[in-house]
Amino acid sequence: MPRSVTVRAPGKVNLQLSVGPRREDGYHPLATVFQAVELYETVTATPVLGGDVTVAVRAQPTLAFDPASVPLDERNLAVRAARAVAQAYGIDDGVRLEIVKGVPVAGGMAGGSADAAAAVVACAEAWEVGATRRELHDLCASLGSDVPFSLHGHTAVGVGRGDELSPAMTHGELHWVMCTQRAGLSTPEVFAELDRSAEEDGREIPDPVLSQTLMAALIAGDPHAVGEALVNDLQAPALALMPRLRETLDSALDADALAAIVSGSGPTVAALARSRQHALAIAAHVTAAGTADAVLCVSGPAAGATVVAS
Repeated sequence: MPRSVTVRAPGKVNLQLSVGPRREDGYHPLATVFQAVELYETVTATPVLGGDVTVAVRAQPTLAFDPASVPLDERNLAVRAARAVAQAYGIDDGVRLEIVKGVPVAGGMAGGSADAAAAVVACAEAWEVGATRRELHDLCASLGSDVPFSLHGHTAVGVGRGDELSPAMTHGELHWVMCTQRAGLSTPEVFAELDRSAEEDGREIPDPVLSQTLMAALIAGDPHAVGEALVNDLQAPALALMPRLRETLDSALDADALAAIVSGSGPTVAALARSRQHALAIAAHVTAAGTADAVLCVSGPAAGATVVAS
């Protein structure tokens, strides 16, 4: 009988996202600090003898979700992940992927990357290819910049395209309120807006530098200092493309959030709380203000891609 394997992988928030000037290959060098949070994509892989790769998607009830927003063909990173594993290990059979989404779609929290990382691990386990952790990492890196972090999780520094990772020393938990929107933002469009605005202003984008202030705050386990050090170079272009996010940021700060920042390329807004109870209070305030389509309380750091059933 085919062996089904279920893997979950976390979404993320960028505590720092510093973006350098666009290179000739079209990519921007990054200096970023990822933190995995307790919102998960869950992927179940079931081998199909002689078949192809198919995918079915549904969402957890707490997620603002439009099923039409998730492609079911080669554009889906989980499909590409399954095919990458099959090609790497000479697998001729197909696999059925079932995805349960818990991370906002096109929300700047790397839900698609989490799908890919979970699919890589699930397919490797279901097909029993005997992959090493390094091989899994390399497969993830071939799929996208955020995918390796979804594999490893916790808190990490990313440079290059964000896929050159090193663990970050941290103490304690951080408590977040994720304020999500049903409509997404395109990551390439947000980067293009960053370039357009810099060119229009005659401003040179500097090379990215890791924030030592943020790293010290994480080591100290001081959420107030972490809040003061949060930075995202993509926040301004995300706000230019979706101005209503200013209202979301303001409503979180009105509830005395330590800080509020656009997560990644947006449009999810991440508000940092003093405690789990404070996060609940911020969530209630943002919900009452009506500035987000769904509000989720989460903590970090969280573990990376993990087999939860086999």
